[in-house]
Amino acid sequence: MRTSRRTCLLRMELSGNPRIRARTRRQAMDWSLVLVSQGIESTIEFEESGAGWTLLVTPEDHPRALEAIRLFRLENRRWPWRRPILKETALFDWGGLGWVLLLIFFFWATTKTPDLRVVGRMNSQAVFSGDWWRLFTATWLHADLAHLGMNASLGLVLVGLALGRHGTGCGLLLVCLSGAAGNLFAGLLATTPHLSLGASGMVMGSLGLLAFESFQAGNIPGPRWKAVLGTAAAIIMLFVLLGLNPGSDVLAHLGGFLGGLGLGALASLVPNRASSTSLNAAAGFVFVGLVLWPWFTAVTRPSHSF
Repeated sequence: MRTSRRTCLLRMELSGNPRIRARTRRQAMDWSLVLVSQGIESTIEFEESGAGWTLLVTPEDHPRALEAIRLFRLENRRWPWRRPILKETALFDWGGLGWVLLLIFFFWATTKTPDLRVVGRMNSQAVFSGDWWRLFTATWLHADLAHLGMNASLGLVLVGLALGRHGTGCGLLLVCLSGAAGNLFAGLLATTPHLSLGASGMVMGSLGLLAFESFQAGNIPGPRWKAVLGTAAAIIMLFVLLGLNPGSDVLAHLGGFLGGLGLGALASLVPNRASSTSLNAAAGFVFVGLVLWPWFTAVTRPSHSF
């Protein structure tokens, strides 16, 4: 319907009417610039009788003016604020869904065996007394369903993107180490014994991994310093919104984020890591070990209680 109506209007104007109707003043101005670029003079007028904004051209230029506007509209059908920014699109790895399933499994396990939270949660005094496994086991535990849902939903996106950039196996290993780094950071800086649990350290670690890749700004057009500053502002804003919630473990969030940045820097020294099948297989094997071995140790060794 809309296309046929526009065609009729164009045919009416081709019959001799030198006025080209526009919907708004902005559209009339844009079309006027188009005509000027083609060497066609025009005048913008507003008719209160109902025609609205119009462009006046000479009868001789009228057909060429309509054709120039038609081509302009064909070339600008998309939204004007949609512009290509990166030469390569970000990849999402559905291996992040496997990470979410692990969170759900451990939450289910703790509902059946509540003692797992006791031996697995982060306790800085116990860690520094020998319970090293808590740095890893605490990242898989959650206090309640709402806590699990928040980390799982946000983590699915960030972890999936981190895996897409670093490879499934390498990404899972880096995310796991980032979470442990967040717990260690919190335990070292806390002024009181630090008790916590949750996957938010891994989630913030994923953000840190993505942040380092963004800071490189290799595919962003324009001056590098502008790209880096813009990326830094966006990352800081995301961290403030996601990592500084009232009542959250801010130290673990900050530690996970910094751990992700550092590990991302180290990972960047390994070229083609995302596409290397053997490297991702080896990293995935280590990741599985860092899930199973700490939990095996937690349930078989006597832990410290404070």
